Amino acid sequence: MFTIDEFPDRTISVEDKEYLYFGGTSYLSLQTDAEFQSLFINNIKKYGTAYSASRKSNIRISIFDEVDAHLAEIIGSEDCVTMSSGYLAGQLVCNYFSQPDYQLYYAPNTHSALFRNQQEIFQSWMELENAIKTITDKTPVLFLDSIDFHGDNYPQYNFLKNLPLKDIILVVDDSHGIGITGENGGGSFKFVQSLATKELLVSCSLGKGFGIQAGAIFGTNNMINALKNTQFFGGASPATPAALATFRDASSLITTKRIQLAENLSLFLKNILNRSLFVYAEGHPTFNFQNEILANYLEENGIIVTNFRYPTENDSLMSRIVLSASHTNEDILKLCAILNAYTSNLQ
Repeated sequence: MFTIDEFPDRTISVEDKEYLYFGGTSYLSLQTDAEFQSLFINNIKKYGTAYSASRKSNIRISIFDEVDAHLAEIIGSEDCVTMSSGYLAGQLVCNYFSQPDYQLYYAPNTHSALFRNQQEIFQSWMELENAIKTITDKTPVLFLDSIDFHGDNYPQYNFLKNLPLKDIILVVDDSHGIGITGENGGGSFKFVQSLATKELLVSCSLGKGFGIQAGAIFGTNNMINALKNTQFFGGASPATPAALATFRDASSLITTKRIQLAENLSLFLKNILNRSLFVYAEGHPTFNFQNEILANYLEENGIIVTNFRYPTENDSLMSRIVLSASHTNEDILKLCAILNAYTSNLQ
C-alpha cells in the first residue's frame, strides 16, 4: 500500500521516488486537466460547492434536467436521471426491484453497487442460465457489469444471447464503459438494447469516464419517471450542480481526451509482445492479471499499477494495468519495454 498526498496522475511520488502510475480509474484524466479544473471552479462560483436539497423541492435548478437530457442523447436512451454517485444509482434500481413481483439474479462478477443485503451471485453463466430458465410467476431481473474485467460481457455479451431476454428485465452497470466505449463514449446501452430485452436499465458512475462525482440511470421515460417517484430518489441529495455543469461545458474537451486515450491504447497494443499475459476487452484501456510476481517486477522497475484485494481484504488480489489519456508516448513505450523484458525472462 502507498500513501500519497495529492491526486494520482501519470506519475506519483512515494518516499521521494517517482513512479509511473498505470492504475486507478481516471481514464480520461479529466480530474487533473487544467481546462477541466477551470470550468469546474467557474461553475462552483455559480452553483456553490454543494447542493443538498431534494430534486422534489419547490425550488429547482435547471442544470439537472439539462444534463439528464444531454446524457440521454449521448447514451441513446429515452431518458436519464442523475444521482450523487454511481453506487447510489445502482442501489436505487436494486431497491426498486426488491419487491415480491420480481426475482433478482446476479451474473458472475457483478459489482456490489447493485446488491441489496446478501445476494447470491452465480459463479458461472451456465448456473445462471439454468436458474433463470426455471418457470416462475415472478418477472426475472438480471443484474450484471458491462466491463467485468474477466472478458465475459463487453463487447459482444455472448452469454446474454443464450437467455430468453424478451422475458427479462436487464440492469447493466456500465461504470467503466460510459465515456470510454461505444459510439462517442455512449457505452453499451445501444448494443444491449438491440438484444431486445423486456426492459433495459443502465446505471453508472460518472466519475470514471467523465471525471465528476455523480451517477446516472438510463432507461425508458416510464421507468425513469417511476424511479423518480420513489421515496429513495426524493430523499436523496442530488449530484453537485457545479459538477454536472462542468460535464456539460467540457463536451469538446472530453472528445479530445477520448481520442487521445484511443491513440494510447493503440500504441500499447502495437508494442506489447505478449498480450496473453492479460485479460482485456477490445477497446477498453485496462489489462488485468493475477500475477503478484509481475506486479512486483513492474514496481521494481519504476511502475505502479492497481494491485490490491477488492472489494474486501478477504477477496482475491486484483491486479490491473490502466492506460489513461494523460500518459505520454514515452510512458507507454517504457511500460511496453519493461513488460517485454519480463516476457523474455520467462523464456
